[in-house]
Amino acid sequence: MRQRFACAVVLVPALLLPWGVPAAASGTTEPPSGRELRRTPVVRVFEQTRDAVVNIACIRIVEQESWVDDLFTQFFDRRFRPGPLLPQQEIIGVGSGFVIHPDGYVITNAHVVLKTADQRVIFADGSEYEARPVSTDTERDLAVLKIDTEGPLPSLKLGRSDDLMIGETVIAIGNPLGYRHTLTLGVVSALDRTLRFPRNVEYHGLIQTDASINPGNSGGPLLNILGELIGVNTAIRGDAANIGFAIPVDHVRRALPEILSLERLKRLRVGLGVSGHPDVKVARVDEEGPAGQAGVRTGDRLVRIDGRRVEQDVDVSFHLLRKEAGDTVALELERDGRPVRARFALTEIPVPDGARLARESFGLHLAPMPRDLARSLELQRGFVVEGVTPGSEAHRAGIVPGMLVLTVAGVYPRDLNHVGLLLESVRTGDIVVFQVWRVDTRGKRLLIRSYNIPLRAR
Repeated sequence: MRQRFACAVVLVPALLLPWGVPAAASGTTEPPSGRELRRTPVVRVFEQTRDAVVNIACIRIVEQESWVDDLFTQFFDRRFRPGPLLPQQEIIGVGSGFVIHPDGYVITNAHVVLKTADQRVIFADGSEYEARPVSTDTERDLAVLKIDTEGPLPSLKLGRSDDLMIGETVIAIGNPLGYRHTLTLGVVSALDRTLRFPRNVEYHGLIQTDASINPGNSGGPLLNILGELIGVNTAIRGDAANIGFAIPVDHVRRALPEILSLERLKRLRVGLGVSGHPDVKVARVDEEGPAGQAGVRTGDRLVRIDGRRVEQDVDVSFHLLRKEAGDTVALELERDGRPVRARFALTEIPVPDGARLARESFGLHLAPMPRDLARSLELQRGFVVEGVTPGSEAHRAGIVPGMLVLTVAGVYPRDLNHVGLLLESVRTGDIVVFQVWRVDTRGKRLLIRSYNIPLRAR
């Protein structure tokens, strides 16, 4: 049996002389020590950014494998692999991630957490926190986790990937094969690579690097020599040496507003979209939405939100996650060089009936998992399949009563209302992935598979 893991570590900028030695303080003549002479830019990047990188430990269900791996099984979950389902067992899996926002938001790969019952993040100092999934996007292979701490956390500075140069130095930090916070060094080998997998799964625009990454680096950061995040390590070429791939940070920036949308996650209407760094500007306004009604216009420069300085576009998405229906948002803007203020309340969007949509669209009769069952299985949330409509798509897929549904379309729903939000935008012919578990007579968790169920005409 093989056990596949993935983990990583990260970095931050440093002000250095060209040869990596810090400038002496004004007026001092004392020569630098031998240790300081050896402190290269790479060393400084690790020292200044390691506290923002985490290892992700989780209860993970894997299958015993007797067939030959395809090229990328080290990093990708079972849906990308050929072969029959085989006996399964529970292991402690590890992956990598990094803090992207001081409020405790962590980014990793979707495939790191997709087949997990729970997650814990471990920092370089050994501190450990329970994490809960906020949102998962399997199409982009990105996931956002949340941890609760007493104060703000160190976070990585996001760089850019549209100006990367072939041959420039890059750094990866992670947990390869369980060796925590391992740093490896390499260069950008190529840009705009495409990876193709079975079932029409493709990832485009990837960064190729020869920095050594292994199972355990997945989800961790790829940084430039300034310690800025330029990519998220996601895959390796299994039949070669030092051919790895990372999701460009620009792709992450574009994905986060959708992944963290209040309309999607909390059913709250904002009607506002922003982009850019360091100048964050309003890129989209719904004139009928709360922001538009308050006078916000496309092209306005966003300076502060609720009194907090906006440094980059992702700050807005993470800040809004704190909000609930009726909460007020105060914006400080600049328009044609003049200050503008806008204030509006978030309004609720009616929630569709998740139980009805699951039943009518897929033939799944879902009910919330009883608390005693969730506690005995150490699960935070999930749904029990109480029934399956004969002849339905779920019935043809092989789902039977008694199974447990954990994710819908790559997301861990909070409740049936959240299921409704996830299914509301699905159209006839779309494929929805349900992650389904079963429980044996001894109460042991066993992951069967992820079911790809097409939506029938409503």
